[in-house]
Amino acid sequence: MLHRKIYQLCCDGREVCVFLRDQQRWIERARIIDIEGDLVTLRYETDEDDEICSWEEMVRLESIGAITQKLASVPRGNVEPLLTEECPEAERIRNRYTDSNPD
Repeated sequence: MLHRKIYQLCCDGREVCVFLRDQQRWIERARIIDIEGDLVTLRYETDEDDEICSWEEMVRLESIGAITQKLASVPRGNVEPLLTEECPEAERIRNRYTDSNPD
């Protein structure tokens, strides 16, 4: 099951976070580049001492404890989300600043 999911994430080319069970560490914002047998190749970057370092690491499938991926992100602050005109009124996001009426 995990092997199939990792293969799907490799084909999608999406960023993932991988927890390595044997090293007790997370690799963040990695891409799964290749799967060959029980070896998974990850590519990721780290920011160390004002240097951005690129890494490519091969890990065994059995050492992967968890994989997460970001599904969506929402900007913080006073940003008005884009809405389609085709969205039904009942499902629209209401603006809490303009919709609140103190009357």
